Amino acid sequence: MRKTRLALVSLLAVVVAGLVADPVAAQASASAELINGLNGKLLYIAVPITILVEVILLYTVVKFRNNDDPSPTQENRRLEITWTIATAIILLFVGVASYGVLANENVTAGPEIESTQGEPVVVHAEAYQWGWEMSYPESGNFSTGTEIVVPKDRPVQIQVTSRDVIHGFHVPKLALKTDAMPGQVNTIKTVAYEEGTYQGYCTEYCGVAHSQMYFTVEVVSQDEYQQWLDEQQSSE
Repeated sequence: MRKTRLALVSLLAVVVAGLVADPVAAQASASAELINGLNGKLLYIAVPITILVEVILLYTVVKFRNNDDPSPTQENRRLEITWTIATAIILLFVGVASYGVLANENVTAGPEIESTQGEPVVVHAEAYQWGWEMSYPESGNFSTGTEIVVPKDRPVQIQVTSRDVIHGFHVPKLALKTDAMPGQVNTIKTVAYEEGTYQGYCTEYCGVAHSQMYFTVEVVSQDEYQQWLDEQQSSE
């Protein structure tokens, strides 16, 4: 009994530590920071629970392996109250932590998102069988094929749609993902923190050439982005 209480108290201590723990690793975008941070906090709960359950399971198997005449377990109200409270605290933590991430504008996908972090770069991503057409509707409405170029440390909105069947827009390293639906625009938002080229692809099986639906997101400095933007506009 005392050992069980000690295990539950230890589990609750880990949950509390998870509330204040922040990941230290640099993230590529605001979306990745939020999602990976939530995953890290949930691991503080999932790992101890998994270990506790496995220890109890192994203990039970070993202790009662030769018991041919099992008897019912006696009722223990204190133990029942303890694990009920522990479960409630864990579920409350998971709910609050998850809501804080899912309600964030850098994670939520929807028909339209209003930016609260300044003037965003708007990119229109239209999927088709079997490719992508990227354009910049608020910067001259020029097209860049399968390439998206965005500045570092500036809000970006990507308006995703499809001209034929259902496709999927996904950039794993930037934690960007949403469906490309015909007749509907889903907007995803983020802020890129790290310069570099990030691979994107379609995540919905859309036909024989589905595997060829790749695109790239290139994150550059603000000066490089402005220079690129000027070149694209002058070439129109």
